[in-house]
Amino acid sequence: MERSSTPPLPDDEDHSIGELVKMMSEQASVLIRDELKLAQLEMTSKGKQAAVGAGMFGASGLVALYGAGCLIACAIIAISGVLAAWLAALIVGAALLAAAGLVALLGRRRMRKAAPPLPEQAVADVNADVEEIRERARR
Repeated sequence: MERSSTPPLPDDEDHSIGELVKMMSEQASVLIRDELKLAQLEMTSKGKQAAVGAGMFGASGLVALYGAGCLIACAIIAISGVLAAWLAALIVGAALLAAAGLVALLGRRRMRKAAPPLPEQAVADVNADVEEIRERARR
Protein backbone atom coordinates (compact mmCIF):
# COMPACT_ATOMS: atom_id res chain seq x y z
CA MET A 1 0.00 0.00 0.00
CA GLU A 2 1.40 3.38 -0.98
CA ARG A 3 1.47 5.93 1.81
CA SER A 4 0.05 9.39 1.23
CA SER A 5 2.17 12.32 2.27
CA THR A 6 1.93 15.98 3.03
CA PRO A 7 3.90 18.34 0.80
CA PRO A 8 7.35 18.79 2.32
CA LEU A 9 8.59 22.24 3.14
CA PRO A 10 12.11 23.22 2.08
CA ASP A 11 14.74 22.24 4.64
CA ASP A 12 16.66 25.48 4.52
CA GLU A 13 13.75 27.53 5.88
CA ASP A 14 13.39 28.30 9.55
CA HIS A 15 9.94 27.36 10.73
CA SER A 16 8.05 28.85 13.60
CA ILE A 17 6.88 26.67 16.46
CA GLY A 18 3.33 26.99 15.15
CA GLU A 19 4.34 25.73 11.70
CA LEU A 20 6.29 22.84 13.20
CA VAL A 21 3.34 21.84 15.38
CA LYS A 22 1.03 22.07 12.36
CA MET A 23 3.39 19.92 10.29
CA MET A 24 3.69 17.36 13.08
CA SER A 25 -0.07 17.25 13.47
CA GLU A 26 -0.62 16.74 9.74
CA GLN A 27 2.04 14.06 9.52
CA ALA A 28 0.70 12.23 12.58
CA SER A 29 -2.80 12.38 11.14
CA VAL A 30 -1.66 10.96 7.80
CA LEU A 31 0.39 8.26 9.53
CA ILE A 32 -2.51 7.18 11.74
CA ARG A 33 -4.95 7.19 8.81
CA ASP A 34 -2.58 5.10 6.67
CA GLU A 35 -1.91 2.65 9.50
CA LEU A 36 -5.64 2.21 10.05
CA LYS A 37 -6.19 1.56 6.33
CA LEU A 38 -3.38 -0.99 6.34
CA ALA A 39 -4.77 -2.70 9.44
CA GLN A 40 -8.24 -2.82 7.87
CA LEU A 41 -6.91 -4.40 4.66
CA GLU A 42 -4.84 -6.90 6.60
CA MET A 43 -7.72 -7.88 8.88
CA THR A 44 -10.09 -8.26 5.91
CA SER A 45 -7.65 -10.61 4.22
CA LYS A 46 -7.03 -12.59 7.39
CA GLY A 47 -10.76 -12.74 8.10
CA LYS A 48 -11.45 -14.29 4.71
CA GLN A 49 -8.72 -16.87 5.23
CA ALA A 50 -10.02 -17.66 8.72
CA ALA A 51 -13.57 -18.10 7.39
CA VAL A 52 -12.44 -20.59 4.75
CA GLY A 53 -10.31 -22.44 7.30
CA ALA A 54 -13.18 -22.55 9.80
CA GLY A 55 -15.52 -23.95 7.15
CA MET A 56 -13.04 -26.67 6.26
CA PHE A 57 -12.44 -27.43 9.93
CA GLY A 58 -16.21 -27.69 10.51
CA ALA A 59 -16.62 -30.05 7.55
CA SER A 60 -13.83 -32.28 8.86
CA GLY A 61 -15.52 -32.31 12.26
CA LEU A 62 -18.78 -33.48 10.71
CA VAL A 63 -17.04 -36.30 8.83
CA ALA A 64 -15.18 -37.28 12.00
CA LEU A 65 -18.50 -37.37 13.86
CA TYR A 66 -19.90 -39.84 11.32
CA GLY A 67 -16.73 -41.92 11.62
CA ALA A 68 -17.00 -41.94 15.42
CA GLY A 69 -20.63 -43.05 15.12
CA CYS A 70 -19.55 -45.98 12.96
CA LEU A 71 -16.87 -46.98 15.47
CA ILE A 72 -19.37 -46.78 18.32
CA ALA A 73 -21.79 -48.97 16.39
CA CYS A 74 -18.93 -51.40 15.76
CA ALA A 75 -18.11 -51.53 19.50
CA ILE A 76 -21.76 -52.18 20.37
CA ILE A 77 -22.03 -54.95 17.77
CA ALA A 78 -18.78 -56.53 19.00
CA ILE A 79 -19.90 -56.52 22.64
CA SER A 80 -23.36 -57.80 21.69
CA GLY A 81 -21.69 -61.06 20.61
CA VAL A 82 -21.03 -61.72 24.31
CA LEU A 83 -23.86 -59.78 26.00
CA ALA A 84 -27.39 -58.80 25.05
CA ALA A 85 -27.50 -55.98 22.47
CA TRP A 86 -29.26 -53.56 24.85
CA LEU A 87 -26.63 -54.21 27.55
CA ALA A 88 -23.80 -53.65 25.06
CA ALA A 89 -25.35 -50.32 24.01
CA LEU A 90 -25.81 -49.36 27.67
CA ILE A 91 -22.15 -50.08 28.50
CA VAL A 92 -20.82 -48.14 25.49
CA GLY A 93 -23.22 -45.23 26.15
CA ALA A 94 -22.22 -45.01 29.82
CA ALA A 95 -18.52 -45.06 28.90
CA LEU A 96 -19.08 -42.24 26.39
CA LEU A 97 -20.99 -40.13 28.91
CA ALA A 98 -18.24 -40.64 31.50
CA ALA A 99 -15.61 -39.53 28.96
CA ALA A 100 -17.73 -36.48 28.05
CA GLY A 101 -18.06 -35.54 31.73
CA LEU A 102 -14.30 -35.80 32.24
CA VAL A 103 -13.58 -33.62 29.20
CA ALA A 104 -16.16 -31.06 30.40
CA LEU A 105 -14.47 -30.85 33.81
CA LEU A 106 -11.05 -30.38 32.23
CA GLY A 107 -12.46 -27.72 29.89
CA ARG A 108 -14.05 -25.86 32.80
CA ARG A 109 -10.72 -25.84 34.63
CA ARG A 110 -9.00 -24.39 31.55
CA MET A 111 -11.68 -21.71 31.18
CA ARG A 112 -11.15 -20.59 34.77
CA LYS A 113 -7.41 -20.22 34.11
CA ALA A 114 -8.15 -18.04 31.07
CA ALA A 115 -10.31 -15.56 33.00
CA PRO A 116 -10.47 -12.59 32.81
CA PRO A 117 -10.35 -12.32 29.02
CA LEU A 118 -8.09 -9.26 28.97
CA PRO A 119 -5.09 -8.91 26.65
CA GLU A 120 -2.69 -8.17 29.50
CA GLN A 121 0.46 -7.96 27.36
CA ALA A 122 -1.18 -5.60 24.85
CA VAL A 123 -2.44 -3.34 27.65
CA ALA A 124 1.02 -3.28 29.21
CA ASP A 125 2.60 -2.40 25.84
CA VAL A 126 0.13 0.46 25.25
CA ASN A 127 0.75 1.80 28.76
CA ALA A 128 4.51 1.68 28.14
CA ASP A 129 4.06 3.52 24.83
CA VAL A 130 1.95 6.23 26.48
CA GLU A 131 4.52 6.64 29.25
CA GLU A 132 7.33 6.93 26.68
CA ILE A 133 5.41 9.60 24.77
CA ARG A 134 4.77 11.53 27.99
CA GLU A 135 8.45 11.46 28.93
CA ARG A 136 9.55 12.63 25.50
CA ALA A 137 6.95 15.40 25.56
CA ARG A 138 8.42 16.68 28.87
CA ARG A 139 11.94 17.02 27.38
